[in-house]
Amino acid sequence: MRSNGKRYSLWLTLICQIVVVGGLFVLWEVAMRSGWAAANLYSQPTAIISALIHGLYETSEIWYELGWTLLATFIAFVVGAGAALILGMIFVIYPFTEKVLEPLLAALNAMPRIALAPLLILWFGLGIGSKIALGASLVFFIVLQSVVAGGRSINQDHITLAQTLGLSPLQSFWKITMPTAVPVVFSGLRLGLMYSLLGVVAGEIIAAEHGLGQRVAYLTSSFDIGGVWAVVFVLAAVGMAISWSLALIEHRLLRWR
Repeated sequence: MRSNGKRYSLWLTLICQIVVVGGLFVLWEVAMRSGWAAANLYSQPTAIISALIHGLYETSEIWYELGWTLLATFIAFVVGAGAALILGMIFVIYPFTEKVLEPLLAALNAMPRIALAPLLILWFGLGIGSKIALGASLVFFIVLQSVVAGGRSINQDHITLAQTLGLSPLQSFWKITMPTAVPVVFSGLRLGLMYSLLGVVAGEIIAAEHGLGQRVAYLTSSFDIGGVWAVVFVLAAVGMAISWSLALIEHRLLRWR
């Protein structure tokens, strides 16, 4: 009975979500067709659907540009998260290093990385390199903070026990600190991957040869608002898919808890 009730609740929630979203799109379409707002400025759902069909199936332009965006996103994530994990582990194992580097890292973290995008483009060019650099710079500090926060959340009694048993700082980190810090670290990784996507797209909008961000900039300059919305909805779908996939992986990894 409880299982049936839960299934009924899930279906009811899904139906309500579909009705709400569908209702908003119907109101949008009606508003544009009735002249309540300028369709050439806001577009309308039918034009967006037409742009999606054109970009996804007729020319496959969206798929091609999406490939470039995802490639840059995942490379930026691996670079930024990898560097943050290594430095975060050093900070947790040897706290003195964090005290020494804290002012420098705080100053770097305070810099608006999007404002540095023109410099990154100058240094790394219009290609994928500058997008990776921008995305990695956003990922790095998010993951670093989560690693340090997770490492600092360990019960001190466990640390004392590890020292009593004669474990080295490195052994204590891998056997006690890291397993306990996994949920906090994974939360930072999930957020970091989303920011990697945002950084890459922002860099593509500013200046790029490929990518969905570059596609948005081109369509905006051409006043193709329906095409812009189509690309934005694709990016939203990609972001949701990434978030759900990481949530599923996190759930499977943390079943032991």
